Amino acid sequence: MRRDTDMSFRSPAGAGARGRFETVLEQMAGPWWIFLVTGIVWLVIALIVLRFRLSSVVAVGVLMGVVFLFAACWSFASPYGAFWALAAIFGLLLIFRGSIDLVTSISSRDTHSVWWLGMIAGVLEILLGFWVSQQEFPARALLLLIWVGFFALFRGFSDILLAFEVHGAERR
Repeated sequence: MRRDTDMSFRSPAGAGARGRFETVLEQMAGPWWIFLVTGIVWLVIALIVLRFRLSSVVAVGVLMGVVFLFAACWSFASPYGAFWALAAIFGLLLIFRGSIDLVTSISSRDTHSVWWLGMIAGVLEILLGFWVSQQEFPARALLLLIWVGFFALFRGFSDILLAFEVHGAERR
């Protein structure tokens, strides 16, 4: 007796990229509210960081500590030191992120009509990465605060929109 053990999810035949997208949304339909909560948390983080105060530096250091908690990062003991360490390697991270965004956007041009926005963002991130690598500490600090703040802001909006999109797919 042969059992079919293929557990992969397939989109309807001939549905293309849109059908695969809807299939993924249907798979995520259960915990749609988690995206809503994480979106709101990211917006609060963006609000704290984009105030450009001393608390912004501490917030980035603590956020980094939460991310690296299991790696025993030392940023909780010294949030200022963690902030400057993160600012020192930020240029390299921007170059890597820009490269990934560039490749991802170009490869998704068949499924997304605004793929060129990701391409422009990738090129700008690469250029910004080379620029920040040659700057002094105050410029790095300001750029890091702006980047983390806007990343949190856009991530918050994206998570909230994804929550409502998943919730809408659940209703169908």
